[in-house]
Amino acid sequence: MKEIEIYTDGACSGNPGPGGFCAILNYNGIEKIISGGEARTTNNRMELMAVIVALKALKEKCNVKLYSDSAYVCNAINNNWLMSWQVNSWRNSNKKEVLNKDLWLELINLLTEHKVEFIKVKGHADNEKNNRCDKIARSEIAKLGN
Repeated sequence: MKEIEIYTDGACSGNPGPGGFCAILNYNGIEKIISGGEARTTNNRMELMAVIVALKALKEKCNVKLYSDSAYVCNAINNNWLMSWQVNSWRNSNKKEVLNKDLWLELINLLTEHKVEFIKVKGHADNEKNNRCDKIARSEIAKLGN
């Protein structure tokens, strides 16, 4: 399987408010940037959208190292929150309905197609690709007129 490196980030001006996302995909020295935005959304939705659009862009089954500064996304996968939510009828540990279920369901389907390792990086630090993702995600918000 191909080895792909992906960096993702989401941003929001207000929460909810206008938001943007970005994914930078790297394979064999070739880089592809995917970005977009929504007029009224949340930061967590944009973080998830970045991951989803990146995985959807893959044309075949891949081994993926996915870097994100989103504790929400990385912890849901790496700490088995996602599995627990499903077992508990999409309720979190506080017995509240899990937000963004539609996107989590979409991500679950994509994770059956690829082998993905989620790696948490520190946001707004010295990680060049994470910082580029953030800048592009924020530029998507600006395109919405905010």
